[in-house]
Amino acid sequence: MAEASRPSGEQLLAKLQAGSRARLRIYIGAAPGVGKTYSMLEDAHALRREGLDVVVGFVETYGRADTDAKIGDLEVVPRRRIEYRGVVLEEMDVVAILRRRPQLCPGRGRGGPAGR
Repeated sequence: MAEASRPSGEQLLAKLQAGSRARLRIYIGAAPGVGKTYSMLEDAHALRREGLDVVVGFVETYGRADTDAKIGDLEVVPRRRIEYRGVVLEEMDVVAILRRRPQLCPGRGRGGPAGR
């Protein structure tokens, strides 16, 4: 049985350099309400205006009007509902997001008391 051909280190490096680099942006705040979710949604709208296909994977606004309004017309992927020990939990539906194949998917936002 023939062994599968593996790419060389040089081939892997060339492939990495040829492709675009993924970027990870982390929104850090020392307390609820400092603007993590609000900033993430503002950035999502800006990137969509630049032509990127953006969907929201998971956002928790806690009913704050400013943050709810900031979602605006962004597409929101419905949450996955699972039952665990008699309790229904909602979580980000990673499978649905992967199936949708957006260029950008902000997720797990948690709005603060001021919603900003």
